Amino acid sequence: MKHNASQSSSDLFETAKTLMPGGVSSPVRAIKPYPFYTEQAAGSHIRTVDGTDLLDCCMAYGPLILGHARPAIKSAIEDQLSRGWLYGTPTPLEPAYAKLITGDHPGMDMIRFVSSGSEATMAAIRLARGFTGKKDIVKIEGGFHGAHDAVLVKAGSGATTTGVPDSAGVLADLVAHTRQVPFNDPDALESLLSAHNDVAALIIEPVMGNIGPVLPQDNYLREIREITKAHDVLLIFDEVITGYRVGIGGAQVKYGVRPDLTTLGKIIGGGLPIGAFGGRREIMEMVSPQGPVYQAGTFSGNPLSLAAGMATITLLHAKPEMYRALDEQTRALEESLGLKAGGSFVRLGSMFKYFYRDAPPQNYRDVKECDTAAFGTFWKKMLAAGIFLPPSQFETNFLSEAHTDRDLAALAQAYTSCR
Repeated sequence: MKHNASQSSSDLFETAKTLMPGGVSSPVRAIKPYPFYTEQAAGSHIRTVDGTDLLDCCMAYGPLILGHARPAIKSAIEDQLSRGWLYGTPTPLEPAYAKLITGDHPGMDMIRFVSSGSEATMAAIRLARGFTGKKDIVKIEGGFHGAHDAVLVKAGSGATTTGVPDSAGVLADLVAHTRQVPFNDPDALESLLSAHNDVAALIIEPVMGNIGPVLPQDNYLREIREITKAHDVLLIFDEVITGYRVGIGGAQVKYGVRPDLTTLGKIIGGGLPIGAFGGRREIMEMVSPQGPVYQAGTFSGNPLSLAAGMATITLLHAKPEMYRALDEQTRALEESLGLKAGGSFVRLGSMFKYFYRDAPPQNYRDVKECDTAAFGTFWKKMLAAGIFLPPSQFETNFLSEAHTDRDLAALAQAYTSCR
């Protein structure tokens, strides 16, 4: 579609505000004074309706590890389009893709495809309660697991806290069954589980992606695996962000920890909407129609999403060296920046972030100490320099295979001049 000079981003936003809450379809897009509107994208760049070319380090918040408009993904979508795009029946893609994903995750014997990461975490929590017969769940302070009621819980001030709603419309007595502990604090988890015997599951981002990245320390993930086992509590790894982002098999393979349940999204859809949850056979067999835990969806296993996702994962399998190359790129970026008072750089593979805090954060409370005003100024300077980063101190930046050495040089130069 050709750029229409009369439809600027500001014009579009003025119209959108009258038709959509806040003028956007997701709150994170509500950039002040108005968001830019994207006209098209390819590789590592996006182009706005205002005619501006931007180097993209948001990458749709993680799904596009192969870059925008990858020809092989486009071809897979077009091939499926030619044969229809929604049937309401099983398709051959489902068992084929299920076999591929479960083969990459040692603890995942069975999988159920859904339509979003939020739907996946919601179903996994319901399944954990149904399987164990217990009521409570534990999440990590600051961890984000979608926009459903059980996990929209404010972070508290104590080492272990009872849930308080983080959104209007969420019932206090519902989130009272959601408890929280800090990330990188196995002792807090042990104390909570020792005091409460009605906990069905701990749900955790093995690498905190929605406030980071914040990385697990030392043997933290192994310790919480042992603690949850000892207390007969299921361990749910929310790998919506880290799944296929930190390597084949995600964080659970990278760190050598086998959860009971796993949730996936983002990359496994190749840029189209998707989610999935999977785990041990005895747990997954509790899901309807095989068991009593109900889950259903018209668009679950959508053939377009499966086609795009399977093409993506097939390409990742064919190019395992890509992960090493992406890690080297973020390493080079870190080394080019040098140390600067009031800032720290955190990276894991293609995930990275510059925090306005002297030391890398270890948990949500550390992240909250960051100078968000300084980040806001930095973000605007980066955008003016032609670099699009997620517009929050509390979101991870991403690289893709499409980012070139020239892109990385431009990114390093912008970081150096804009910090």
